[in-house]
Amino acid sequence: MPEAMLRAIFQAVAAVAWFFHAGGVCQLEKNLRRVLISRDGKATRLQLRRLSLLAMRSYFAYFAETMTVGARSGEQLHARIRGTGDGFDSIRRLCAHGSAPLAMGHQGNWDYAGFWAHDAIAPVTTVAERLSDEKLLQAFIDIRESLGMSILLTGEKNLTERLVAVLRQSHRIVPLLADRDLGRRGEFVHAFGSVIRVAPGPARIALERSLPLYVVNMHRELLSGARRKAAGVRYGYVCQIRGPIEIDPFLQMPRDQAVNALSQRWVDLWAQGVAEHPEDWHMMQPIFIEDLDMSRLHDVPQDIRALVTDSDKMHG
Repeated sequence: MPEAMLRAIFQAVAAVAWFFHAGGVCQLEKNLRRVLISRDGKATRLQLRRLSLLAMRSYFAYFAETMTVGARSGEQLHARIRGTGDGFDSIRRLCAHGSAPLAMGHQGNWDYAGFWAHDAIAPVTTVAERLSDEKLLQAFIDIRESLGMSILLTGEKNLTERLVAVLRQSHRIVPLLADRDLGRRGEFVHAFGSVIRVAPGPARIALERSLPLYVVNMHRELLSGARRKAAGVRYGYVCQIRGPIEIDPFLQMPRDQAVNALSQRWVDLWAQGVAEHPEDWHMMQPIFIEDLDMSRLHDVPQDIRALVTDSDKMHG
């Protein structure tokens, strides 16, 4: 099927799902509402509906792109993404002979980003979620490996140690999707006037190797001119790299405290990027503490439980 036709189908599905509040659209709007209130001090119903439609279009564009990436040439893919940010030149210099960890969230198209980073920065090793559907899982692994990425899976033994071993090599990067982790090892941090639980992985591997940590945000942009012609599509991506977050101050702390403090620091930077382009944050699941079932969470600090209790009293 031609890419343009597949994109049109996915955009139609996105519009229908948005219109009927199907799937995770309601939760998406709850999440975006917090971003808008944190950024602007308010969020009208009209603003939310417009923003959630853009977010659904962005999310379904990612699926269409993933399904057709194997038919794209390297020239087309490179034309669809560019790098920027105060950390871009820094990480390129570091990774000329060294390696670097990066924290990122569910934004943009991370498959395109992995392909682009291989040439623009360094080869990528990352972690993919282990899906119950083995055939679907293998399909995603095959796609990412065809783009030059090395893939590890959640639940594998000694996963942190294996990622640290990658960072001992020269000319590698380890970007990790980390903006939501409800497991007992997740770190509670503040974001958008609330609390979220993020994966400790980026902070842990940075501390283990005493390496600076970088932060990635992605958003779509309208293409024009020669780049649009080379890309073969109207929209491409900007991969914005922030940092580095220097590691030395965190090495003086007890390790658990350091992991939490470093996680908070990268979330602060990452949240700036989300606030700038919330339409490309594909978070359709509960993430903010007020939306979570506290009875199902493990190892929740007392101060976090107190925040939820106080919020319930205010809205009760």
